[in-house]
Amino acid sequence: MNLSASHRNLDLDRLEQISVGAHSVVPGIVSDDSVRGVVVLATCNRFEVYLDAADEAAAADATVAAVAAQSGLAADEVRSRLSVRSGEDVVQHLFTVAAGLDSMVVGEREVAGQVRRALDHARTLAATSSDLEALFQGASRVSRAVARRTGLAAAGRSVVSVALDLAEERRPVSGARVLLVGTGSYAGASAAALVDRGARVLAVYSPSGRAEAFAATHEGLEPVGQDGLADALATADLVVACSGSGGTVIGADDVARARSRGGGPAVLVDLALRRDVDPAVADLPGVHLVDLAAVARHAPESLGTAVEEGRVIVEAETARLLATFAEREATPAVRAVRAHVESALLEVAARYPDDPQVQRALHQFAASLLHQPVNRARSMARIGRATEFEQAMGTFLGLEVEPPA
Repeated sequence: MNLSASHRNLDLDRLEQISVGAHSVVPGIVSDDSVRGVVVLATCNRFEVYLDAADEAAAADATVAAVAAQSGLAADEVRSRLSVRSGEDVVQHLFTVAAGLDSMVVGEREVAGQVRRALDHARTLAATSSDLEALFQGASRVSRAVARRTGLAAAGRSVVSVALDLAEERRPVSGARVLLVGTGSYAGASAAALVDRGARVLAVYSPSGRAEAFAATHEGLEPVGQDGLADALATADLVVACSGSGGTVIGADDVARARSRGGGPAVLVDLALRRDVDPAVADLPGVHLVDLAAVARHAPESLGTAVEEGRVIVEAETARLLATFAEREATPAVRAVRAHVESALLEVAARYPDDPQVQRALHQFAASLLHQPVNRARSMARIGRATEFEQAMGTFLGLEVEPPA
């Protein structure tokens, strides 16, 4: 099951409120006995919780309680902001998201990495399950397939590219001195895009103190020390902020002081959902602010045929994964039939302990005998009729099939 909120159903301010402490909700959710696994996907424009649960109602309640505890919102308010999906809809939704077809900027590629990192984070917390592993790994395969087989990846559209296009309406990036705030996935994408657009100097500041390590892995970046933000602002022409640190990093007074020194940024881009830049910056004379709301307003229209091709891929891969899940339902019945045949085989084989030809013939006969029932069990499971196969084996062979754990 899936509980989610995104730019599709919430304004960004309300989405920001519910996303507070996004990954911190995992321990509270997995502590519920009904939950087998949980993965949280949090990006600049969505907050989603994917659950593998024996009791979906109980799991939903546990999720709402954990999110409420982290965000400070009332449980009823949290519940009203989260859309709920189950079954096939969950698979199709995640595949659509991973392919960039549900993004603020359709076709953007950053979300593919965010989906991978969401699974990795859940693994570090020992919070995944076999079904969630299959679901998220399938989503990554779909993302690559859509990128490879449609024109979406070639379009090069992303939240970062749209934001920089808007910034360049006021100040060209080429030749500019840029201050990058943050060291996460959007910072990496922003650094690459800024270099491609000809930024003259690129400095990086991290509220969490990771600027030096980040600069060491990105050629041409200058790290800014923890006490160097004011000086870096004063010499910057453009600021791109995407730290997502959970609080204001650059205030209106900071920018005003930088401008009073005869320099300072004319344009600031804020890609953090929980705002790195004080919105009051937009009221300063000669200063322009580009935020996620502006990106959403100016995101280009969908790419028509390429998007439709992507959706066809999503639908096909959704059906394939659902068939795999369905086949698992047949596993207990297949196991019971195999055990029954192997038991009979061992009983007969024991009569001919010294005859390898008989032993080999018996094993070949058993394999031949099992081939059709095993294939039939899997094909019936794919169309939701695994129970009928179990009942038939119970009647025909007197088997009792153990339900899956």
